[in-house]
This record gives sequence, C-alpha cells and structure tokens, in this order.
Amino acid sequence: MSIGPILIGVASTELSNQCRDHLQHPAVGGVVLFSRNYRDRAQLENLLAEIQSCCDERLLVTIDQEGGRVQRLRNSFTQLPPLAALGNLHEDDPHHAGDMAYRHGRVMATEMLACGIDVSFAPVLDLGRGSSVIGDRALSDDPAVVIELAQHYLAGMRDAGMKACGKHFPGHGSVEADSHFSDVRDIRPLAELKNNDMRPFCDLHTQLDALMIAHVVYPTVDDRPAGYSKAWLRDILRAEMGFQGVIISDDLGMHAARSVGPLKHRVGQCIKAGCDLVLVGKNEDVDPLLAEIKDNPWAAPGQPTQDVLGRLYGTASLNAAQLEELKSSGVGEWAQWRRSLEGLNQPQSSAC
Repeated sequence: MSIGPILIGVASTELSNQCRDHLQHPAVGGVVLFSRNYRDRAQLENLLAEIQSCCDERLLVTIDQEGGRVQRLRNSFTQLPPLAALGNLHEDDPHHAGDMAYRHGRVMATEMLACGIDVSFAPVLDLGRGSSVIGDRALSDDPAVVIELAQHYLAGMRDAGMKACGKHFPGHGSVEADSHFSDVRDIRPLAELKNNDMRPFCDLHTQLDALMIAHVVYPTVDDRPAGYSKAWLRDILRAEMGFQGVIISDDLGMHAARSVGPLKHRVGQCIKAGCDLVLVGKNEDVDPLLAEIKDNPWAAPGQPTQDVLGRLYGTASLNAAQLEELKSSGVGEWAQWRRSLEGLNQPQSSAC
C-alpha cells in the first residue's frame, strides 16, 4: 500500500469505519492527535494500535504537546508549563532556565514516545511580541534568549529519542492577529524579519528535523501565505538558508489558509510550493477532501513519502511500563524533574 503526504485528524477516542478508510487512503501518511482523541492511557494505547493496524506501512503519529495552553494530553501526564515560564526564569537565572528547558523537552518527548507518538510539533521558536495566538507559547521576546533556551530544549528532545519540529517559520510572534480566525499580514521588510523573528530559525535550522510554516502573508516577499510561497520555501528556506529537514504546513483548515481556494487546492499549492507534509486536522474536512482524491496525485518520483516520514519517526528510550514505574516510585531524577516543571506552572487559560 502506498502512503502520502497528508497528516489527518481522527474524530474521537476510537476509530470509526470511516476513519479506518481514511487511514488506508494512499494520500494519507499519518495522524495529528488532539484532546478529543484522549480519555486515558489504556484508551490511547488502543487507539494508536488501531491506527497502525490500518496500513501496511508505519503511519506517523504527531501531536501538539507544548505545555501551558497547548497541551493535548493532560490527565496522567506531566502538567508542563508554557515556554514563557522558561524565559521568565532566564531573566533571573539563565543557567537554571537552560536546565529547566532541557527537562521540559526531555520529559515531554519521553512521555509522548512511550505512548507511541512520534513527534510533538515543538519547540515554538516565534518571538513573544504581541501575537494573540503565540503569547506565552513563546520562550521570549528576545531572539538571543529564544536561541539559547531552544538549544537546551532540543537537546532534551534528542536525548529522549524525538525529532524536533520548530514553528512557525518565518515567525508568527510579532503580529497580533490569530491565523486560526483571521488573515494575518506582517508588512515589515525582509531585512527586519531576518534581524528579528527569523533569527532563531536561521541559527537553529541545522538542529531541526522539521519546520512548520506560518499561515502569515509577508507582502514584501510574497502576497501569498508563507506555506504557499515558493519564494519562502524554495528560495529562502532551502536555497538561501540551506535547510535540509522536512517542511510541514500548519493546519490547512485554519482561516488564514483558505485564501488560495478549496481544501484540495490548498494541499496541492502547499506541496507545489515546497511542503513535504500537510496537516488537515479537522475531521469534518478529511472525508470531503479524500473523496475528491484518487490515489496520491502528489507522489514525487525519487523521494517516496515513506522516506520523508521515516526521517521523523521517534525512538522511545522508555516503554510505557518502564515510565509508569518511574512515575509511581516518586523518587529519583525523573520524579524531581516532573515536580520542578509543574512547579513553574501558573494558572492557564483554556487551550487553543
């Protein structure tokens, strides 16, 4: 069975017959999980086993488990602080902040991999400069601090066995509007973007296995959102910056992604521009999209999608039983890491 570039959402905590059909479609290469897919650990393990049983090839399993407002799995998992808590700590104690950033990446990745989840789309590399959707998801408003703390976070992910996906290139943190609900434009010249929002991506790109692209228009470069822009993906990200990792669209169901037309056209335009994988997270979007598609019209000769997906598969350092034993003991390094991370938490608003 062939496998394709679309990562889809599934409807619930169990697979319906319709979802099984979706996962067997040759244009689908994996899933993105949400809070709606989780009830408890046993249910999650069963769901992931069902997902993998749908296809002869290994499907990529992804999630957003950033911490703070954007943490899809909560009950029975470490309550991770928002990344801004690390930046706040850095103001008083940079060394301690770096240690906590490592723990954050290590604990998050270990917990996800032990469940069978390959990738959490992390870390956020946007600057915290007024975006309503980024907010406390950003490490700092200072590019140098973002770079410093992200290096520790990435080391934690690597040591756990997870590949890293920075987001949202070339930067979503300096414009207020939320691309989930609005069209977003950043009118600054390219030179200013490079000196600010792009710096973490430029400095860290060799340490990143993937990048997720912002649904933001930067009209001084292109009048299309970056995920549909050859200028951004092929000319700047690939040719100028030399990025060799996997390029992933943000969710194509978001408002700001709709400017180029119907969903099938959005998928095609992302791939044509240079995206390797695309996200379609809303379950209600998946069925009409796949009903329009026969086989995998975006198959690329010489670079099978399975090879692209294989670059992001995780390797768990602990299985679920071993991790549960560590947690239940309440002693040792792991327990101390969990307590220290949860101690950074502040009351959070509802997840976006």
